[in-house]
Amino acid sequence: MKTESNLKKDKGIAKNTSGHRNFPMVPRVVFGQGSFHQLGEILLPRRRNSDAPFIYLVDDYFEDKSLAHDIPLIFNDELIFVSAEEEPKTQQVDALVSRIRERFDEMPSGIVGIGGGTLLDLAKAVSILLNNSGLAHDYQGWDLVQKPSIYHVGIPTISGTGAEVSRTTVLLGPEKKLGINSDYTTFDQVILDPDLAITVPKDQWFYTGMDCFIHCVESLNGTYLNAFSQSYGEKAMELCKEVFLEDIPDTESRDKLMMASWHGGMSIAYSQVGIAHAMSYGLSYLLGTKHGVGNCLVFKHLGEFYPEGVALFNQMLEKHNIQLPEGICANLTQDDFDILVKVALGMEPLWENALGKDWRSIMTPERLQQLYQQI
Repeated sequence: MKTESNLKKDKGIAKNTSGHRNFPMVPRVVFGQGSFHQLGEILLPRRRNSDAPFIYLVDDYFEDKSLAHDIPLIFNDELIFVSAEEEPKTQQVDALVSRIRERFDEMPSGIVGIGGGTLLDLAKAVSILLNNSGLAHDYQGWDLVQKPSIYHVGIPTISGTGAEVSRTTVLLGPEKKLGINSDYTTFDQVILDPDLAITVPKDQWFYTGMDCFIHCVESLNGTYLNAFSQSYGEKAMELCKEVFLEDIPDTESRDKLMMASWHGGMSIAYSQVGIAHAMSYGLSYLLGTKHGVGNCLVFKHLGEFYPEGVALFNQMLEKHNIQLPEGICANLTQDDFDILVKVALGMEPLWENALGKDWRSIMTPERLQQLYQQI
């Protein structure tokens, strides 16, 4: 059985054999308190004409907040409030694309996503589908997108998912939870304004921040690890420890967690995540469990694979007095467990990163079900 310590020994020989990829990165980024107010200035040169609107997809939490009034709407720009209560779905993407096409005769100048990972993923997916035929579920997988997305901007209002920097938009489809992993997914512009995270509730702050922390643990202890991933992952881990284990001012904490999210997202750009994310996808697909919560529920039981990371995680839980939900798999049927296992094991790159090329002999369906039964 490979654990965290002996995986480290393998890293000199265990490599991602997919070849050296020329991954895209976000070409333009603004960071700093109050930087959101530069949005109008940033978008103006990208507006093609007065009939080509910008479409803003915004978390409906902000519908009656000052942020909504600060969005620089002009001409026929449209602001669409979207609930982030559920994971983003392929059908949701298709509905938004249809709405935009029916309402406007001309292709939008761009899509702007404002919110957490759900809104950022929706913005990325909609920008892809507006310039590609078919439905969103057609593109769930790796490198299936044929045409560039339209111009799109990401503005996170909570930190941790790394969605602002990744080449993936994770969607719940009719048959699976799987990202649109594409060179065309990455945002053209990102605005990182820590002030936008001031109103985040503590539990949500913790769960989403743990998504970043778990990114780092899985990347730094994976067989795909390389110097590129390690440099970003180590910095993100350092920042996560400061935010969640030290006592620092709120303003500094927001700044550092926003940069931890950025670095954590970059750490998996040239590697992968691992067991917790694969299992969390199963929980999201079957039970609708929010991604950050699902990661935490799973990660707590992965001490065999990530002993040092789980020990730190437990310290963070205790320090912030977070009580995880219990027994969410207690009343599942065998058919339910079969679905969980199928969805999770379908994330093959994640398992190979976590356990190596012989991962199927290590993580059998029976063993995976036993892990789920503990949750």
